[in-house]
Amino acid sequence: MIWSKYSAPQAFYPLAGRLIPWFSVVAVALIGVGLYMGFFVAPTDFQQGEAYRIIFVHVPAAWMSMFLYVVMAVWAGVGLGLNARLSFMMAQAIAPTGAMFTFLALLTGAMWGKPTWGAWWVWDARLTSELILLFQYAGVMLLRTSIDDLRRADRSSAVFSLVGVVNVPIIYFSVQWWNTLHQGASVSMSTGSKMAATMLTAMLLMTLAFWLYSVAVILSRVRCIIVERESLPVWEEQPTVVQKVAEVR
Repeated sequence: MIWSKYSAPQAFYPLAGRLIPWFSVVAVALIGVGLYMGFFVAPTDFQQGEAYRIIFVHVPAAWMSMFLYVVMAVWAGVGLGLNARLSFMMAQAIAPTGAMFTFLALLTGAMWGKPTWGAWWVWDARLTSELILLFQYAGVMLLRTSIDDLRRADRSSAVFSLVGVVNVPIIYFSVQWWNTLHQGASVSMSTGSKMAATMLTAMLLMTLAFWLYSVAVILSRVRCIIVERESLPVWEEQPTVVQKVAEVR
């Protein structure tokens, strides 16, 4: 399959429509299995008791918040380098989902922190840098909507995304660089996992489920963006998606 032919928004639109149901169904199934394993199969932690089970939502959400920002920055960089319309659209579509996972990570972190630390919030290095990440997502979206010219909005938000990516390694390594309340990583590429097998399986299932969910939602959103942009005067020299689909049929 020649993927380059799908670099045009008109060609990518129907492909995204065909992929969305598959990603959605698998994501829902994995979320169900992952939550069941995390809340009913995984053993109780000997230190934190039942309160630790929030990690099966918190940790995958935190991972996705950082991963999606990097992916958004990559799409933004491709858009700047190649002046690719679809790349800018993908970056635009990723931002709301990344912001949602960042907010979910902060919310579940507060729910976990109350019984563990005795406080809903502390100005911990990991928590503070994650909060900054939420502001960065909001900044990307607000900057785009505050500029009327579409091309300027694409480039400005792309530059903002690329500059802000420096915060991702700060979030990840904050527990190693500073003395923080936040516990270190339980899963590491170098040292392996410190968790029981069922705990690790549940967490990885939830991570995969959140990733598949993100793909489905982002594809749905980018289809809406394509339709919206194709109807704007700046794209009038290109055939609309409706016309293109009609020609294919």
